[in-house]
Amino acid sequence: MAASIRDPKSPVERGMDAVVSAEHRDPFGFLGMHEEEGGLAVRCMLPTAAAVSVVDAATGETVASLPRQRPEGLFAGRVERPARFPYRLVVEQGDGRVAEIEDPYRFPSTFGELDLHLFGEGTHLHVYRRLGAHMAMVEGVAGVAFAVWAPNARRVSVIGDFNGWDGRVHPMRLHPGVGVWEIFLPGLKPGSLYKYEILAGDGNLLPAKADPFGFAAEIPPKTASVVYDLQAFAWTDGAWMERRQAAVARDAPVSIYEVHLGSWRRVPEEENRPLTYRELADQLGAYVRDMGFTHVELLPIHEHPFSGSWGYQPIGLYAPTSRFGSPDDFRWFVSRLHEQGIGVIIDWVAGHFPTDAHGLFRFDGTHLYEHADPRQGLHKDWNTAIFNYGRNEVVNYLYSNALFWLDEYHVDGLRVDAVASMLYLDYSRQPGEWIPNRYGGNENLEAIEFLRRMNQLVYGEHPGAVTVAEESTAWPMVSRPVHLGGLGFGYKWNMGWMHDTLRYMSKDSIHRRYHHDDLTFGLLYAFHENFVLPLSHDEVVHGKRSIFGRMPGDRWQRFANLRAYYAFMFAQPGKKLLFMGAEFAQESEWNAEGSLEWHLLADPMHLGVQQCLRDLNRLYRDLPALHQQDCDAHGFSWIDCNDRDNSVISWLRRGADPEDVVVVVANFTPVVREGYRLGVPARGWYRELLNTDSTYYGGSDLGLGGGAPAEPVPWHGHPFSLSLRLPPLAALYLQPERR
Repeated sequence: MAASIRDPKSPVERGMDAVVSAEHRDPFGFLGMHEEEGGLAVRCMLPTAAAVSVVDAATGETVASLPRQRPEGLFAGRVERPARFPYRLVVEQGDGRVAEIEDPYRFPSTFGELDLHLFGEGTHLHVYRRLGAHMAMVEGVAGVAFAVWAPNARRVSVIGDFNGWDGRVHPMRLHPGVGVWEIFLPGLKPGSLYKYEILAGDGNLLPAKADPFGFAAEIPPKTASVVYDLQAFAWTDGAWMERRQAAVARDAPVSIYEVHLGSWRRVPEEENRPLTYRELADQLGAYVRDMGFTHVELLPIHEHPFSGSWGYQPIGLYAPTSRFGSPDDFRWFVSRLHEQGIGVIIDWVAGHFPTDAHGLFRFDGTHLYEHADPRQGLHKDWNTAIFNYGRNEVVNYLYSNALFWLDEYHVDGLRVDAVASMLYLDYSRQPGEWIPNRYGGNENLEAIEFLRRMNQLVYGEHPGAVTVAEESTAWPMVSRPVHLGGLGFGYKWNMGWMHDTLRYMSKDSIHRRYHHDDLTFGLLYAFHENFVLPLSHDEVVHGKRSIFGRMPGDRWQRFANLRAYYAFMFAQPGKKLLFMGAEFAQESEWNAEGSLEWHLLADPMHLGVQQCLRDLNRLYRDLPALHQQDCDAHGFSWIDCNDRDNSVISWLRRGADPEDVVVVVANFTPVVREGYRLGVPARGWYRELLNTDSTYYGGSDLGLGGGAPAEPVPWHGHPFSLSLRLPPLAALYLQPERR
């Protein structure tokens, strides 16, 4: 038999070797103060120290010097005391500087058993209060408690500017049941930069990882997380928070201004920099209020490494991007908009994440947040990773994140991006590139359950908030309650309406009679969901041209077409969303690296579109008939949807009061229609509320001269009718005067 080979080193020596090589499996069981045969021993890893001694924290008495045991900076020695006691370390650096510090390895765990249990079962709704980096007080000592989920790692260390980015200095304590690693670093202050250094289970050292729960981050392209105290901000939006639920109700006027903060307005005098959160709070807030929008919707403000993704490939789901300021600066932005009566909705990306080395992808060396099988875990369109909605800890991460923005930033809603890509296992995949569900279908059952639960949590925890789905298919009951079988969203973007009507408007007027159904088809399903009518950022990029750029005809006709289209939109059932710049007929496609073309407002025609949009918002807000039954079939009826030969379309909008009626008629040709007869439900004078052909908007000022009387001539199934002069490429709003 071969002789066995014994390691001549003692367990303590082997432990020292493991510490200096950053491979110790239980650093808290070895570093710090421990009872051993013959008394107490203290060990610490301080690579930059020249000498270390131990002092009694209560008396300040030096009780031991710790000899250097390894040249890499491991100090250890005996302490002549009969029992453990509170202590500190006095550290002398090579340059003679001396500091008295707390030893992180003398402090107990900061992560409770209940926290671990709830996180493991996916029900720790506010787990962001425990994972991540948090200012804490432990045994009377202030510092930062770090915790991160990495169940398959061999070792995890906090590295940062406070320890020379050296993973040997602060290896963390493992809670093996769930795989959470944690450590309390005494004396650490807000503003400290940090990451996690992770030794994978296979022994490979991974690229340093940003904190999945980090509350702040460095300005890209730098990638470190930043310790931030979220407890210090004083909110001033109490009045708004009490009434905000009514602002997003189905019977409320909801008009949303979609904004990319980095390109709304820039400062050319300062190297064309974007505005800060605080500058936007004043400038954007004042503009939105003046224009009459009720809400802003922000393209994702989560921290993201690539500006060209516009935020839709986030790395830091818990951190507002540092490009425009600090987390408290963003809170200031939200609070100031609320004070001005403006709601704040953010785009929320829970469908995928980028594969940047410092992010979530293969976080602990395994497919932790994403599916391992690329047929489920990789998004082909965007080369991104797809969350594993079947894993408790992953959905807990996302549930907690949804609540985080409502809890800590007072946002009023989440518009969930790319819902269709979450719902379908075969989304953008060919046969053989996807795995069916357990019933053989293409529905992602785990994602469906995730979305339903997310909506239940949002509305349960924050009844005043709203969720909106960007869902581009005919998936049923997206905006119906979960208990009725729906997904539970408050609203759904009406992508079909957007595509149909933009296609119609892009046609030359002489051809529109052949595409009339594009205007009317949406009403066949308009009340199947609670719809938002969006003209979003996706429609003004990638060669699609701006909304104004799609309008046909000569210059005058293009502006007239756009005004008529907006009036058509604002009188259709559904809440409204318009991407920035469209309100004044931006001519170029949106450029995320520049500013909107504000100089165009010096042109009366562009100014006229802006004035028209402002008045449309005012009428939409002020007239219950235009918003009260946006999501109810009782609020809409056609007068004539079949006049394709004249390209004229007309309908009624009604409020909850049966006598609250608005008549809408739109002429989508440049031909003036004299004596155009339109059926109406009641006698009396019909006052002209809006004429998009007004000279105030840049039109030719053809119209009704203030209104028209209803005549007892039955028409269009109504007992009365109006004889109208329809202006060219224009829409009219009329309202009967109350008797």
